[in-house]
Amino acid sequence: MKSFITINGKILDVSQPIVMAIINITPDSFFSGSRHCTPENILAATQRAVDFGATIIDIGGYSTRPDANFVSEKEEEKRVCKALDIIRWRFPNLPISIDTFRSKIAQKAVNDFHANIINDISGGELDNKMFQTSAQLNVPYILTHSRGNSQTMQKLTNYQSATKEVLDFFIKKTNELQQLGMKDIIIDPGFGFAKTVAQNYELLKNLRTFEILNMPILGGISRKSMIYKPLQTTPDLALNGTSILNTLLLREGASILRVHDVKEAMEAITLFKLFQENTKN
Repeated sequence: MKSFITINGKILDVSQPIVMAIINITPDSFFSGSRHCTPENILAATQRAVDFGATIIDIGGYSTRPDANFVSEKEEEKRVCKALDIIRWRFPNLPISIDTFRSKIAQKAVNDFHANIINDISGGELDNKMFQTSAQLNVPYILTHSRGNSQTMQKLTNYQSATKEVLDFFIKKTNELQQLGMKDIIIDPGFGFAKTVAQNYELLKNLRTFEILNMPILGGISRKSMIYKPLQTTPDLALNGTSILNTLLLREGASILRVHDVKEAMEAITLFKLFQENTKN
């Protein structure tokens, strides 16, 4: 499996798992602890993530949880540009991912604030210019499997085989991206996006199926409903379950963990690597 991506002409090694920290510039993200809307909170959250060992910061200005409120392009741009400006001033060389499905937002983030990665939770389905724009910007692109939008996705969970259909989606979309000249593609099965709890666990169990694509795999399960619903709890109380499933993601080949809680994710990586080193041969 491809073990690196290129950021600003430099190689970022993902042969060993790394952490992407979630910084949401939204008032309605499903986990209240991820909402950072003031300059002080944005800087503090970023500093904390870096101190705990995050390699990448993921900035989002539009909640993509099921049934999230619509956010205009103007408002999303205002939110993310504020955060990007603040973070770039303090952390000029920090790898930043922009979490958006809108090509104009992605373009502005990369061109004006030197964002390094585009994280599109729609897999190019919600903006038909996203693939072309991402290829022209020449930055890594996170290709996420989903269906519909925030208002409709949970009604679009009819799969004959979730694993096969997600793999077919990736084969089709990565081919389109590569034909446009895209070099660095990261794949994300889209846990929680247009999937039932059972389908999420099917994808987790079969995560190594996607290694056939020879691309880094991102796992984003942090505090999601596949954890808190079976445990009959809430996102705020789902950290322990998140750590357990992050460990399973590592076992099944994830290269990047996208998380709210960097310290705990780094601890999972440290202990998993120790386990691996002491069980060889």
